Amino acid sequence: MARSLRIYLDACALNRLTDPPSQPRIVLESAAVEQILLGVRSGRMRWIASSVLGVELARNRDRLRRGAAFALLEFASEMKFLSTAIASRGKQLEAVGLKPFDALHLAVAEECGCDVLLTTDDRFRKWAYRNPSTSSVRIEIL
Repeated sequence: MARSLRIYLDACALNRLTDPPSQPRIVLESAAVEQILLGVRSGRMRWIASSVLGVELARNRDRLRRGAAFALLEFASEMKFLSTAIASRGKQLEAVGLKPFDALHLAVAEECGCDVLLTTDDRFRKWAYRNPSTSSVRIEIL
């Protein structure tokens, strides 16, 4: 049996589902997240979530959007908690230009052997494009 694709969705990707569909890009990215979640439910993909993701989602001031994003965590295949190794790797990634949460998300994805980290954050993807050998995890825009 083939190994399921291991994915990590960051907070930007999860929050895309509750963004107002005011631009074609938002509509397309929302549809992509929905398809990914269907892939997780069918077993074709394994979604690795983390306590880091939970902390970032909790910072959303909009109660309804925060609740919707938290509800999605129920569908995660695995939940990884912050460790000393992840925090240390996160600091290394921060030192080479990533924002703190992005650095920790990538550190979790590496630790868990994810194939890809999916985001809607252009800045995160640009960083990955400029630093291709920094991580074993591919970073892709939805």
